[in-house]
Order: sequence, then C-alpha cells, then structure tokens
Amino acid sequence: MFNKVKTHISVFSLLFLMLSASQSFAFDKMNRLGLGMSNQLHNDFPALSFKIQKNRSSAFGGMAGLSTSESSGGYGVGLKFFHNIFDEPQLNFYMAGMGAILSNKVNNTSYSGFQFDLSLGSEFHFTGLNSIGLSFEFGVSAFKKKEFVFQTLGNNFIVSAIHFYL
Repeated sequence: MFNKVKTHISVFSLLFLMLSASQSFAFDKMNRLGLGMSNQLHNDFPALSFKIQKNRSSAFGGMAGLSTSESSGGYGVGLKFFHNIFDEPQLNFYMAGMGAILSNKVNNTSYSGFQFDLSLGSEFHFTGLNSIGLSFEFGVSAFKKKEFVFQTLGNNFIVSAIHFYL
C-alpha cells in the first residue's frame, strides 16, 4: 500500500512539474513581425502599426494614419522604441518612447506639429492565442498642433495597440 501511495505522489509530482515548466517562460516573439492597429496619434486617425521584437530586452515599431477628407483630413507618422522591464508567462512589462509627426485639418484650416510620448505598459497574450498581442499603456504626452499641450495619458488596448504576430 505504501508503494502505491509513493507511486501516485511521484506521478502527480512529475505531472505538476511538467505543467508548470511549460508555462513558466514568457511567449517568445523574437524576430516576429506584429501587424495591427493603434489610435495613439493625437490627430484622431486610427493608424496601422507594426512591432518587431529584436531581442529579449528591446523592440521597435511604427504607426501611420491617413485621412483624405477635405474638411478634416491629414496624416500622422510615428516611430516607437520599447524596452522590456520584465517578462511573465503570456505577459511582458515595458517602457516606451514615441516620436511622431502630425498634420490635420480643423474646419478647413491645416495644422502640423509633433508628438512625443513616454509611457509604461504591458502586452499580454491569451493562452492558446499567442499570435494576438493586446497592449495598454500609461504615461505622459507632449504634442503640438494648434498649441503646445502636455498631458497624462492612459491607453487601453483598443487605443494602445492590437497586433497579430506572423
């Protein structure tokens, strides 16, 4: 009887170790291209975005949004650098910096300017859906279109970014 209990404990211990070891590493996105959308530009145009994880600690990305409306059109183009602070299974925490050029029309008057953001954020993946990354960020933003504005920001995953990793 004692040998049966010892065998069951050994089997359960082995299963526990195998299951915990398979989920103890963060999702590896190195050199994978993430394509998706972002709404972080301060000209209110949804932007197409990309993100590439170059190594375990850094990634870079970009975004571009365009509207050809005659009364309220314009564009925005930005580059973003990410530095991972730490990884967890299905989740990584990072700090990011973004610079962008903005242009848009308000009541048929064209304005152009810039945007700089510094933020902390996280990108997470659902178990079994590792190719979809959902991000949220918070931090500060400085931008100029008509006037210079400095403000705090808090972006949920719909505003921040949704990427599909190829």
